[in-house]
Amino acid sequence: MSAKETKKGFVHTAVLEDRKIITFPAMNKDCFTPFEISDFSHKTYKKCWKDGEFISGNWLNVCKVIILGDVSVGKTSIVNRYCRKMFDTNYKSTIGVDFEMETFEILGVSFTLQIWDTAGQERFKSIAQSYYRGAHVILLVFDLTSLDTLYSCQKWLSEALMSVTDPIIFMVGSKLDLVNRFSYDHITKSAFKLARKLNAEYWPVSSRTGRNLNAMFNRVAALSFDEYIVKSDDEPVLGVPIGKSLIDLRQDDVHQRAKKNCFSSKCK
Repeated sequence: MSAKETKKGFVHTAVLEDRKIITFPAMNKDCFTPFEISDFSHKTYKKCWKDGEFISGNWLNVCKVIILGDVSVGKTSIVNRYCRKMFDTNYKSTIGVDFEMETFEILGVSFTLQIWDTAGQERFKSIAQSYYRGAHVILLVFDLTSLDTLYSCQKWLSEALMSVTDPIIFMVGSKLDLVNRFSYDHITKSAFKLARKLNAEYWPVSSRTGRNLNAMFNRVAALSFDEYIVKSDDEPVLGVPIGKSLIDLRQDDVHQRAKKNCFSSKCK
């Protein structure tokens, strides 16, 4: 994505068309949500709309998203497919943590998801847990071909809630392309039941085909954006930090700052 300097000296990042949101993203029929919301709140529209036009935001309002789950459930594949439009059949475990920045334009306002991919291996857990703090959204990933990984979601959430306060929670069933219809129906019932218990929105996805990934991340962005505006005071939306992380830097500087705190091999 390219960036250009504005008159105020801030940076406006070019946003992909599928990252531009002007209506609240709808749910798919094979998903579950506990959130009774079908549109942006009146307060959100009021803050983002001025003189008949959407405000054009120059600041990067940043929402921290952490992705948790057992080893080999497909966390990194989800990030690679969504952020890099790629799928690698050769498995490589994440060492510590890794991150990506994805910029949206929601009701005309620039909004960025800072997506943290964490290691599922026990030996890296202490490293990964140090990056949970300040997260606004938690994605709990499990493998649709493995019921055990579904039941692990509750454990991962319990550990995260020791460092995270009142997050938006998503449960993500990966490897949708590998599961047969009978197994899918069986695990979906269990996934819906656990999602209700955890107050989480549930999405089945495929990193190989990309199915449901754009729609899911649009929901992540829209829900977190709207919730923050609703909970915020009457300050202008531009420049207000999301998840206590406000960035007013060039995109390259954003990555350089994050790299200082990253243990992934890609950060070296």
